[in-house]
Formats: sequence, structure tokens, C-alpha cells
Amino acid sequence: MLNKKINMDVPTAGVINFREIIEMLGSEEEKAVCVNLSVKGDAPSTVLFLLSEQSAFVLVDYLMGREPGFTVEMDEMAESALQEVGNILTGSMLNALSTMTGLPMSSSVPAIAYDMLAAVLSAALLERGYFEDKVLLIETRFYDVNVVLKGYFMLIPAEGSLEKVFHTLGLNL
Repeated sequence: MLNKKINMDVPTAGVINFREIIEMLGSEEEKAVCVNLSVKGDAPSTVLFLLSEQSAFVLVDYLMGREPGFTVEMDEMAESALQEVGNILTGSMLNALSTMTGLPMSSSVPAIAYDMLAAVLSAALLERGYFEDKVLLIETRFYDVNVVLKGYFMLIPAEGSLEKVFHTLGLNL
């Protein structure tokens, strides 16, 4: 997509209590972009791909072939680009998880929210219904020689789904 190599790594991953998410990611009032997808299959869930406002703007600049710092507000084109990247990355993550667990998983069309951190998280969860209080959180860094962007993937399972995923991996929660 970018005609250049972008590296990605996962500095941290683990299961945390849902109430700890905002403490880990920043303040409730901090602006954030959240791409969210519902997951159907044997482990129904919601997947969120969350970026700080600044990281989202820099990612949009990269996708549009502009110098970082050009984007200073979220417009329709920026939202569309971030939805597509979130869809591609989330699809890759779900394919890997499905392959590792043997559980079929398919995702919905992505939705995007741009607001304060607490608002985007609340909206994504209220839209999907009841979920467990445990979340699989995967911190992700994207980088090249000039820029480092940090984002977070969250797998927020429907009741019983996280145990099913962990059980197929031979792990206990």
C-alpha cells in the first residue's frame, strides 16, 4: 500500500481487566481513533484497533504520501483510510488467531469512531452488547527509520469466548 517497508512488532500482549484499559492507554479525555469490528464464529467478540489522535494523523499522512504533520483534523478521506488499514490489520490478526486455535472467525464491516478515549470505547461496547470483563490487549508498534506509531488491538470477548480461545491453545485463564 505504501510502496515501502514498514516494520511491526508487539512489545506487549496479555489479558487485562477491562477497567484497566483507560489507565493503560491514557486519559479519558484524550482524543483517539477506534476502528471496531464484530467477530462471528465459535468465539464471538469485538475487535478494536485503537490509535491516539496523533498516531492516526501520522498514519493518514503515510497512507496519502504526505509528510508527517500535514493532517491536523479527521476528514472523510482520513476516516476511510484508517478504516481500511484497521480492516486489513484486524483481518490478519483474526486469520492468525483462527489458524492457531482452529476456531472459525469472520469479521463485520469496520466502523470508525473519533472522539475522546472513554467515548470511543463506550460506544464500541454499547453497540455490541454484553462482554466479559477480561480483554486480550495487544500493543503494536509500526515503524520505519523516521517514525514510530503505537496502536492497540483489543479482543473483547462475548461471555465464554476468551476461555474457549485459551482452551484451544492449551492455556488457562
